[in-house]
Amino acid sequence: MTDVTYEQRRSQIETYFDRTAVAAWERLTSDAPVSRVRATVRAGRDRMRNTLLSWLPDDLSGKRVLDAGCGTGAYAVEAARRGAQVVAIDLSPTLVDLARSRLPVELAERIDFRSGDMLDPALGHFDHVVAMDSIIHYRTEDAVVALARLAERTTSTIHFTFAPRTPLLAFMIGVGRLFPRGNRAPWLEPMAEEKIAALMHTHAALADWRRGRTQRISSGFYQSQAMEWSRA
Repeated sequence: MTDVTYEQRRSQIETYFDRTAVAAWERLTSDAPVSRVRATVRAGRDRMRNTLLSWLPDDLSGKRVLDAGCGTGAYAVEAARRGAQVVAIDLSPTLVDLARSRLPVELAERIDFRSGDMLDPALGHFDHVVAMDSIIHYRTEDAVVALARLAERTTSTIHFTFAPRTPLLAFMIGVGRLFPRGNRAPWLEPMAEEKIAALMHTHAALADWRRGRTQRISSGFYQSQAMEWSRA
């Protein structure tokens, strides 16, 4: 992954989530009524979050978890309820502020919300990392390098999601590109599971990591696949 590629795409994502789509994401991640299309996205995201949470131990006492691309903090809150110390980071300061405003008082000491780059080494080391819908805008090669950098500071598991390369998703991306650019999210970069695995097996930093569980969630306009990597 070149720095230019990562920085350019990261800038697009930050602009979209911190300025263009803040109101939409605040509504989507609440209980407020939404359109039928967005309701399918909300339902899909809820199913995906529950899937990723089901892959974590029930008791996370004494464990350190990184929520990489935390959005409004729903995953971080549930991990903290299990006893984890959570660092929850997102590119969007506005979404992070919203996450802080929703944080239950009793969990305030368990979650450290930050805005910035999920790959920042200053965040420290972790037992578990989750990156839900955080790498879906990057090329497969760039995404694997980003995950490898996270793996260097992770002792147990990395759970992440990617946009699966399917005809349905290709159709939806094509429809999305008909909308004015100012109303679009940064384009998804569909990935093939086997290509992710192949790149993973050839990366030096991932020599002692193994591919684990996988689960695809299809809910209207939400099409995403979870994958687990575990340190051998």
